[in-house]
Formats: sequence, C-alpha cells, structure tokens
Amino acid sequence: MFRRRESVPFSFVAESDRFRSNVTPPPRERATVSQLAGRSLVGLTMVAGLVGSLILGLPALGPAQSASHAEQTEATHGR
Repeated sequence: MFRRRESVPFSFVAESDRFRSNVTPPPRERATVSQLAGRSLVGLTMVAGLVGSLILGLPALGPAQSASHAEQTEATHGR
C-alpha cells in the first residue's frame, strides 16, 4: 500500500507564534452623538427597571403582619 503524503507541510504550525502581520486593521469608527444618546437611554431604562422592581418587590419579601395571624397567636396564648 502506498503511504499518503500530506500536501501541506506542518512546519508552519510551529512557526505560527513567530509570524507577525504587517497589515494593520482599520481604525474603529467613532460613535455618533445619537448612538451615544441611544445607548445611554437604554442603559438608564434598564437600571430604572431594576431599581423599580426592587422598590416594589422588597415589601412583598418582608415579614407580613396580618390581623388574622395576630388573632390566632393571641388565642393560642390564652388557652
């Protein structure tokens, strides 16, 4: 049987860490004023939503003082 020969030598893999390209990527485009304003409004909306959910949700997480529960505990102490 014939041995299959690789068409591409793998010496380039060992030398890949030494390879440096002389082509620089193009500079990034600066965001316009409207893009910056839109991003900041989206961020503020998200923060306001989280703060609002905390403000509205914290009272529900606290211990509840219901009148029926207080009456039951007083009745059990009176026995």
